[in-house]
Amino acid sequence: MRYLRRKALFYLVAVWAAVTLNFLIPRLIKGNPVDAVLAKTQNMTPMSPEARRALELQFGVSDDPLWQQYLGYLGNLLRGEFGLSVSYYPTPVAKVLSQSLPWTVVMVGLATVLSVLLGITLGMLAGWRRGTWLDALVPTTTFLAAIPYFWLALVLLYVLAGILGWFPLNSGYSYETTIGLNWPFLRSAVYHGILPAASIVVASVAGWLLGMRNMMVSTMAEDYVLTAEAKGLRPRRIMIQYAARNAVLPSVAGFAITLGFVVSGSVATEIVFSYPGIGMNLVAAVANADYPLLQGIFLVISLAVLGANFVVDLLYALIDPRTRQAG
Repeated sequence: MRYLRRKALFYLVAVWAAVTLNFLIPRLIKGNPVDAVLAKTQNMTPMSPEARRALELQFGVSDDPLWQQYLGYLGNLLRGEFGLSVSYYPTPVAKVLSQSLPWTVVMVGLATVLSVLLGITLGMLAGWRRGTWLDALVPTTTFLAAIPYFWLALVLLYVLAGILGWFPLNSGYSYETTIGLNWPFLRSAVYHGILPAASIVVASVAGWLLGMRNMMVSTMAEDYVLTAEAKGLRPRRIMIQYAARNAVLPSVAGFAITLGFVVSGSVATEIVFSYPGIGMNLVAAVANADYPLLQGIFLVISLAVLGANFVVDLLYALIDPRTRQAG
C-alpha cells in the first residue's frame, strides 16, 4: 500500500502539471483564434466589435486575470468542455475527439498490442533457441524496421490494394454503410483497418523481437536459470517462469510508453491510408492553427501516457516484487 500511495501521489502531481501546462502554452502563443476563423471563412465584411467579442467568448478569449481564467479552465475540463474547433468550426473539440478517438484507439491499439505480443513471443523463442532458424528471423525483421515507415506503408498500399485489390485504398469504412453497432459497418471497418494495422505490426515488431531476444540470452546466463536446469526442471517451465519472466521486464516498461501514445495515433499511417483517426485531426489542427483542438489532443495524449504508465507501474510491481520493496 505504501508503494501504491507513493505512485498515486506522483501521478496526481504529474496530471496537475500536464493540465497546467496545457492551459499556459496556448496562451503564450501569439495570435487569436477569431482571426484564424475569419481567415478560413474568407469573410471580407468588417465584423462589428460586439460580434467579434461574442466570437471571442466562444473560443474562451478573455481579459480576466490569469488565475480566474485558470479556474474557469479547470471547471470546463470537469464538464468535458474543450472549446470550439477552428478546423471544424463550429463543432466542439470534445465532439471532434469523440468521433475520431475510437478509430485510432481500436486500430492503432490492437496493432500495437499485437506487435508487442508477437515480438516478445518470437524474441523469447529466438533467445531460448539461439543459433536455430528462429534466430535467423532477427536480421529479417531488423531490415523491415530500417525501411522508412511511410515508404513501407505506400508499398503495401500500392501492391496489396492498388495492384492485387485485396484491400480498399483509403478511408476507415465503406460510405455505403451506416455508422453504428451493425454487422455491415463493423465488417467494413475491420476490412478497412487490416492493411493499416498490418503495416504498423510489420514496422514495429522488430524492435520488440530484438530487445526480448537479447534479454533472454543475457538472462539465461544467470545463476538461477542454471540452477533450475541443474534441478532437472522442464525446459518449458524454465523458459517461461525463470528466463522470460525476468527478461520481459524492460519490454513491460517500454510498452507503457508505447501504449500511452496509442491515442495520438500513427500520423503517417492515417495520412497514407486516409484513416479517420486522431492523427488526421492533429495534422488539420497544425495546418489551421487550431489551438483549441491542439490543446484537447495534447491533453488527451498526456493523460493517456500518464494513465498507461501508472497501470504498468502497478503491473511491474506484481511481476518484480523488488520494485515495491524499494524505499
